[in-house]
Amino acid sequence: MRIAAMRLSPSACSSVGLTVAVKLSNSASTMYASAWRAILPARCDRCLRPGGSLARLDAMTSTTPSRTQSAPARDYQTDFIELCMRLGVLKFGTFRLKSGRDSPYFFNAGLFSTGRGIAAVGRAYAAAIAASGLSFEMLFGPAYKGIPLVAVTAAALADTQGLDLPFAFNRKEAKDHGEGGRIVGGPLRGNVLIVDDVITAGTAVRESIDIIRDAGARPAGVLLALDRQERGADGHLSAVQEVRAQFGIPVVAVIGLDELMQHMQAQGRTAELASMQSYRARYGLAD
Repeated sequence: MRIAAMRLSPSACSSVGLTVAVKLSNSASTMYASAWRAILPARCDRCLRPGGSLARLDAMTSTTPSRTQSAPARDYQTDFIELCMRLGVLKFGTFRLKSGRDSPYFFNAGLFSTGRGIAAVGRAYAAAIAASGLSFEMLFGPAYKGIPLVAVTAAALADTQGLDLPFAFNRKEAKDHGEGGRIVGGPLRGNVLIVDDVITAGTAVRESIDIIRDAGARPAGVLLALDRQERGADGHLSAVQEVRAQFGIPVVAVIGLDELMQHMQAQGRTAELASMQSYRARYGLAD
């Protein structure tokens, strides 16, 4: 059977369980299936158990989750931060950004360079999807960093949630031999979730949206590893907020500055926390 769409409410992914309903594309009826395999975080002792809230895989609607309130970090977010620190993807110190700002932390997704590490990234992305309420039919990864991310996310969705969804990515330059074209993977159709690492200027996301629309499909949202939650150089909005406002689609991140600061506080890393608080006071988003 084929899943027509996916929509999971934030309450559907909890520490106590997960129950879902599946709406088939070839039927007007809704079939309910409980006791799904739970999302597996990096440490398997945190697996979910059947019996939680009810979510419905329903019509192609999407919501933009609010990040104005600092909710406690979820297990998958804590696992992801620890993974990033362990692999050197997330570093603390003083780093000059392209914007000219001196940041107290730096995130480099290019250092997810081992099989075990990238598999954990896929599980984190899948968990963020489950917690987000996003609704989509396939995934798209913009070249270049989005290519491994979209592949491992699709694999994690199939492995941890039983969702075997198609995915695709683009070439920077069109191929003029063999199968030709710029798109590799499944044909772009329906509602498409864009999978990438971060949004800086938003160029890759805008290009992805153009590619998706040119194929006759619709952008359903953007999934990122990190939202820095800071203003752009030329305004009061962040790059993430600008994408939300311009295209009217949700942008969801596995972690944001909120979760990073919570983790630093929980670990007693007062020096790093103080630097991040100072940086946020200067460049952070208004409440």
